[in-house]
Amino acid sequence: MNSRTHDKTLPIRVMIVDDHEMVRSGLSAFLYGATDMEHVGEAGSGEEAIRLCEQLRPDVILMDMMMPGIDGVETTRAIRERWPEVRVIALTSFTEEDLVKRALQAGAMSYLLKNVASSELASAIRAAMDNRPTLAPEATQALISQTIRPAAPGHDLSPREFDVLALLKRGMSNRAIADELVISRSTVDFHVSNILSKLGVSSRTEAVALAIQHRLVE
Repeated sequence: MNSRTHDKTLPIRVMIVDDHEMVRSGLSAFLYGATDMEHVGEAGSGEEAIRLCEQLRPDVILMDMMMPGIDGVETTRAIRERWPEVRVIALTSFTEEDLVKRALQAGAMSYLLKNVASSELASAIRAAMDNRPTLAPEATQALISQTIRPAAPGHDLSPREFDVLALLKRGMSNRAIADELVISRSTVDFHVSNILSKLGVSSRTEAVALAIQHRLVE
């Protein structure tokens, strides 16, 4: 994360990225009413946002997540890779767990909903300049839900273990699997033991049944 400190005597330079003109107009009015912020530009698409960022080098970008063409996640990633000093605040109407996770992984510092109060948005922009993230309660809950949800069966199987599991499904013995994969019988025994342990089952039959139920192998 960029450690550059912001000169608090200068206004925070903010750029707006959203494909809806009404949203951009509303955010522009909000910025014009903030004495410590400057509206430096706006873009209606991800492609335009990247071009403008190169010209304007804003301090903070208010980034819509759902846009045609390059969406907000990919736009955020592209901007953060080229200009890591730019802080991106995801500003969206969506709180799907996957979207929240991908936005933050792409480099968004904060994740807020479009119904956020003006005072809260202003606080988030100022916090971003101090490298402090702000998450909407819904975004926080989405991340918590994703963290505590049990992992899907087979998530930790290695590629080779998937190969062995597929051959188990075909009813092949460990010796036949060893011949098929050109590996030793002891290596197959080791893989089968790992598969049973990782799937939480006690037999090859149970492992195959679980693989079929969750479509782990073709």
